[in-house]
Amino acid sequence: MPIRIVIADDHKIMRDGLRKLLEQEEDMKVVAEAEDGYSILDLAEEVKPDVIIMDVSMPNLNGIEASRKILARFPEIRIVALSMHNDKRFIAGMFDAGASAYLLKDSAFSQLAEAIRTVYTGGTYIGSQISDVVLQDYLNFLNKREPPSLTEKERDILRMVAEGKSTKEIAFVLNVSSKTVETHRLHIMEKINVFSIAGLTKYAIREGITTLEDVGKE
Repeated sequence: MPIRIVIADDHKIMRDGLRKLLEQEEDMKVVAEAEDGYSILDLAEEVKPDVIIMDVSMPNLNGIEASRKILARFPEIRIVALSMHNDKRFIAGMFDAGASAYLLKDSAFSQLAEAIRTVYTGGTYIGSQISDVVLQDYLNFLNKREPPSLTEKERDILRMVAEGKSTKEIAFVLNVSSKTVETHRLHIMEKINVFSIAGLTKYAIREGITTLEDVGKE
């Protein structure tokens, strides 16, 4: 069975060109075309394509909102964004809406064909011309993330756990019940999203809460 494709673009010359290129691929078939955002909503329900090639800028309803609405009803459809915009706001908007691929309109057709096949099999595709934009945006996101905030008592408990002290030993040092120590340890795990003693130990060393030498003393 060929990959059933719908082309959504407000420029007929663009749709015609894409159709001719896609029809040369033995494993692809263009089943419909849409010229605006609302038309693609109707077509998605009517023909239920495997893949929609979605222009980002379209009249009446843009590609971002159209994608969001389509995928809310038909999550099995894969959307390949094809746009002239390399601005990270459009790229992030399409991926946030659920698109599986993003390419620029001046990309080689071979990239589009590869993107279609990739998303059809459940993958994600980022055009080579925007990969640097996406990577830089992701790195900026990582740099802006604030590390989990642990209280002084939580840091003390984490340090002692990493250094091999038992719950009873920690409770004795802090003059609290064993149940209180267990509760604090659970909160620590939830805060830093680590759920094993080995993981807690690595985290404590990495964050400077304890040292490898102190861990090795127990």
